[in-house]
Formats: sequence, C-alpha cells, structure tokens
Amino acid sequence: MLGTRREARERALSLLYEADAKGVGPRDVLDDLPVAPAPFVAELVQGVGEHQAELDGLIARFAIDWSLGRMPVIDRTLLRMATYSLLYQPDVPAAVTISEAVELAKQYSTEESGRFVNGVLASIAALVRPA
Repeated sequence: MLGTRREARERALSLLYEADAKGVGPRDVLDDLPVAPAPFVAELVQGVGEHQAELDGLIARFAIDWSLGRMPVIDRTLLRMATYSLLYQPDVPAAVTISEAVELAKQYSTEESGRFVNGVLASIAALVRPA
C-alpha cells in the first residue's frame, strides 16, 4: 500500500508540474489523459486545483522570506500537494504526508529543498492538525 501511495504521489507531482509548466489548470491536465489515473492521484490533482488559493495562502504564511513565485516549481508543487493532504485527507497521517513530500523534494529538487519543505509543512501541520 505504501509503495502504491508513494507512486501515486509521484504521478500527482508530475501532473501538477505539467499543469504549472503549461499554465493550465490541473483539471485540464487530467481531462487530457488518455487513461484516467488512479483515484488517489486524481483526488490529489483535483484537490490542489480546487483549493489552490487556500493552499497558497497557507504556504505563503509559513514560507518565511520566500514568495511562491521564487520557489522551485517542484517545491511549490510538493507544498501544495502536502498541504492539501494535511487539510483534506485526515486518514493520511501528518507524519507520512510530510515524510513523503520531503523524500520527493530530496529526489527531484535542490539540495536544500528537503529541509525547506519539511520546515514549511511542519509549521502548517502544527496549525491544521494540532496533536
């Protein structure tokens, strides 16, 4: 199950990255796929698209000295996905959400991205999922 969710997050990351790169909505990218993605992928992609303004507001609040426009696209996309998960997927533990985002940041983004993503998400999780 964990491997499947991890792969689903990677797929969602690639689709959201594509939407950002093309300047289109995540829903448009989903609609253009020849085969519908797994339900968890579709939920993440659609959820980020539907709640992007809210997600961006939270991210901006905790990404001290970093505007969303200055962030690497991968970091911004991972932060949106993980923030969506923290807010709207209560069945996914916060620690899992953060850990997966950090691992994907380390794999696909800059050397500093893992720490940056971890710090922002830890702050958001403390606000939206207090222990």
